[in-house]
Amino acid sequence: MVKSVDRALTIIKLVSTKKDGYGVTELASKLELNKSSIFRLLSTLMEHGFIEQDAETKKYRLGYQYLELSSKLLDSIDIRKEAAPYLKELEELTNEVIHLVIYSQKEAVYIEKLEGNETLRMHSQVGKRAPMHCTSAGKTILAYLPEGEVREIINQKGLPPHTDKTITEPDKLMENIKEIRYRGYGIEREENEVGITCIAVPIFNFRGEIAGAISISGPSIRMGEERMNDLKNKFLDIGSRVSRRLGYGGNSGEEV
Repeated sequence: MVKSVDRALTIIKLVSTKKDGYGVTELASKLELNKSSIFRLLSTLMEHGFIEQDAETKKYRLGYQYLELSSKLLDSIDIRKEAAPYLKELEELTNEVIHLVIYSQKEAVYIEKLEGNETLRMHSQVGKRAPMHCTSAGKTILAYLPEGEVREIINQKGLPPHTDKTITEPDKLMENIKEIRYRGYGIEREENEVGITCIAVPIFNFRGEIAGAISISGPSIRMGEERMNDLKNKFLDIGSRVSRRLGYGGNSGEEV
């Protein structure tokens, strides 16, 4: 371990815990170092923008360099890569088809699909676009978009029926997505494909915006009310964990 680097990082961690920052004397006491050593470390950190000094209190606090670095880190996060272990966990838990879906150009886009161990033929495939109004992932994403944007999607894309259970009336869809937002997850029962029922949870990015959704799809005969209830809490937890990997600080399913 390089002592000077260790001390500099310790200073950064300490300063980050106190909104008003620390003075040199306080830091020297906590680190059991003399003031001149602390001052040299602080001067170096200030030179690189990691620490700044309040002009009035003379105390030291985190510098804005951290905002720049954290922004670059968060922008570089690969949602597919971050979600991968959690999707696999769901696949092993359910043996059903698992989808990772994002929102692009007013449509849902499948960016990952795990087939599960059960035989199930679905139209979905990685890279394929899907309608928002009749898929569990699409409706879940709609639930966390601004209402004006949702209505714009409805106006531009319409609500064409895919089965006789597809919601085709705007007011009914708006009511449905309000329910999804209230409970924190979306359900689609044979609205997109006959015989297929899906449940989806939202995932959020570091800005608290909807980043996409994860869904579980299976034959309606296996995806009944009892099984949905059994999966619900674990599924919501998975959504929260993926969201945290994307930098989100809240809880999936809450008002954002």
